[in-house]
Amino acid sequence: MKPANPHILTINGGSSSIKFALFESGDSLQRILEGGIERIGLPAASLQVKGLNPADNFSRLVSAPDHTAAVDALMDWIEKHSGRDALSAVGHRVVHGGPKYSQPQRITAEMIEELHQLSPFDPEHLPEEILLTEAFHQRFPNLPQVACFDTAFHHDLPLVARLLPIPRRYEAQGVRRYGFHGLSYSFLMGELARLDGTAAAQGRVILAHLGNGASLAAVHDGKPVDTSMSFTPTAGLPMSTRSGDLDPGLVWYLARTEQMSAKQFNEMVNFQSGLLGISEISSDMHDLLDQEMQDERAAIAIALFCYQVKKWIGAFAAALGGVDTLVFAGGIGENAPTVRARICDGLGFLGIELEAKRNAANEDVISAQTSRVPVRVIHTDEALMIARLVCHTLKFG
Repeated sequence: MKPANPHILTINGGSSSIKFALFESGDSLQRILEGGIERIGLPAASLQVKGLNPADNFSRLVSAPDHTAAVDALMDWIEKHSGRDALSAVGHRVVHGGPKYSQPQRITAEMIEELHQLSPFDPEHLPEEILLTEAFHQRFPNLPQVACFDTAFHHDLPLVARLLPIPRRYEAQGVRRYGFHGLSYSFLMGELARLDGTAAAQGRVILAHLGNGASLAAVHDGKPVDTSMSFTPTAGLPMSTRSGDLDPGLVWYLARTEQMSAKQFNEMVNFQSGLLGISEISSDMHDLLDQEMQDERAAIAIALFCYQVKKWIGAFAAALGGVDTLVFAGGIGENAPTVRARICDGLGFLGIELEAKRNAANEDVISAQTSRVPVRVIHTDEALMIARLVCHTLKFG
């Protein structure tokens, strides 16, 4: 029997945080509250909640030495706030689906075993995400859980985009371009169709999800053509602490000159590089913009980021045979007009021109009247996308 007005909890687990949102499904999905547990594994971890009811808003310290303890703190609060039977389902953002998973699916013991086998594909995320699903199952054994895979959007990339130019035998082992930010891209394509119509969403679209993690996707006829991230989320653009694309010869060079191990190299390119590595100041674009006039390193880091995004836009325009719509999203894409302006400066040959006042005001459409290509800013919402996928998978509503 389907529950009346199901309540769906969405979970997005990171390396040191858990973001969550609670939705009620009726005639439409309504977000009741959202929040997060920050600084997992560190002192002064905190649980923060913001809801429709101001009485729900708070921030308090919690004990969260690991993800299991953090989710226990979250479930304790949910039970106290809404009662043990308040939830109808939980939807999890699972970063990597490997070669098998291309659709959201209800989580089973068999799936968890297969995700354990996939952990070497994404050791930074999958182990914690598995722990989250297991913690919920232990507390609520009869509660349906759905895995929503961040790689699913890109699953059917064309072979020339999907295949990595290494010995072909590795393809059989699942080594390929996967791409990430798929939940965001799915949401953005739906919003583009809602705002500008089906024809716009079926055109040649470049999506730029720019945040702490940053990537671009090229889409045509509503289908992915290419994306900047690859086998792991480290590839493509330089990000807050990730390097983006590098010469693979660096691995051998640093092994010889600094005796750097593969593990140390992985640590460097994921947590010590990108904006942080170039600036030596901060991984946060807002901090760098504040300091670029006083510190040349901050200015160079911003310039490198904007240059690389611009270069990828040009590459994807070539792959698409032109561009009909450019969309910015993510924390930087939605809130940094200076960065957007620098990325688009010089792209007039593609028909991309910004209107300075619209851009500075973070309006929905920031392109000039004379621009042949509409440039949009769309607030992405991965939590809402997960809730929609849970409803579709479990046939709620």
